[in-house]
Amino acid sequence: MTDWVTHDTFPADMRVEEVLSHASPRRLSRDEFQRMAEQGFFADERVELVAGLVVQMSPVGAPHCDEISVLTRVLVVGVGDRAVVRVQLPFAAGDDSQPQPDLALVAPRRWSDRHPDQAFLLVEVAESSLGYDRRVKARLYALSGVPEYWVVDVSGKQVEVFEAPISGEYTRRRVVSRGERLAPAAFPDVVVDLAELFGA
Repeated sequence: MTDWVTHDTFPADMRVEEVLSHASPRRLSRDEFQRMAEQGFFADERVELVAGLVVQMSPVGAPHCDEISVLTRVLVVGVGDRAVVRVQLPFAAGDDSQPQPDLALVAPRRWSDRHPDQAFLLVEVAESSLGYDRRVKARLYALSGVPEYWVVDVSGKQVEVFEAPISGEYTRRRVVSRGERLAPAAFPDVVVDLAELFGA
């Protein structure tokens, strides 16, 4: 009699690409993901849904946390009651994605009934995830019609600004370096000093 194959049968270094070489993953909808989360499937895990796949989020280091704190303070004080600043909370990016951007500037209302699916600005602070944030997250947010997206490059001490989404791609990209200032297009009076953001 053949025993059931257990997880221990597979080598520890087996890659996802190998498993999926002759199979397709069963992608989740955002509603399915949300129901699973509500039932405790991802308790104590930092995960988000991207293109139907449950993705583990990168660990956050001290510089990452510090820059989120600085940006949060500047944005909250600056926008006042003109927008809500959400910190590492879900964003409804289509039917199969629910990422958790580091910061989101969204419409000034209560969000107890649903997650926002539009934003004035989304921000990702990137340490080890820079390439992922530039490519995957940028496409995801452009497809959602988010007009402005910032990638804060921790090691490079600069902010990459993506604007003007068309057909799932941002058509403008510019880099703002330490020593310069930056403001969201929707709130040009809310100025972020990059020297303050990146510190000494």
